[in-house]
Amino acid sequence: MIWELALQSHPATPCPAIHTLNVTVEQLADGSLRLHYTLSGDLAQVRIPAPQSPVFTDGLWQYTCFEAFVAVKGETAYREFNFSPSSQWAAYAFSDYRQPVESPLILAPFPPCGGRAGDGGECSEQDSQSTYQLDATIPSTALPAAAPLQLALTAVIELTDGSKSYWALKHPGERPDFHHRDGFTHEIWS
Repeated sequence: MIWELALQSHPATPCPAIHTLNVTVEQLADGSLRLHYTLSGDLAQVRIPAPQSPVFTDGLWQYTCFEAFVAVKGETAYREFNFSPSSQWAAYAFSDYRQPVESPLILAPFPPCGGRAGDGGECSEQDSQSTYQLDATIPSTALPAAAPLQLALTAVIELTDGSKSYWALKHPGERPDFHHRDGFTHEIWS
């Protein structure tokens, strides 16, 4: 199955530099999820982290970062996956709202995520718009085993002036909060 989904900026953090932020979600035959994020807008105003080694790195959400939150419908536990344009990644498990489990989510090996701006690492510009794309795969072994799954797809976009905008399928609160379960709006049935 393949789904095309659009993220919205939180009303408290508008970002005129970004025109659209879309995510294509594909459920692979082995149960893995392939995510393809496409950011369109004035990329000259977006701070894109420089390439790094593709390793677990905490705190990626403090910069431009693409994320996925995954839970089993009706359960309080969930997992968070962060993918940086730098190719760094993070994965966390929570037993309930913002309650991390005692031992971190161990994933080895975790497929690297990768981004590209237009062709050949340059921005592709048409009518003063640019696009940035990031691909990531969440292996089935990192996902909860039960179904249906609920997803919250999100992103933090940092601009060159240091301001940030917060993007999600749904923003249930007055302030950005990607952990809020009412934001887990996309369902996937195995």
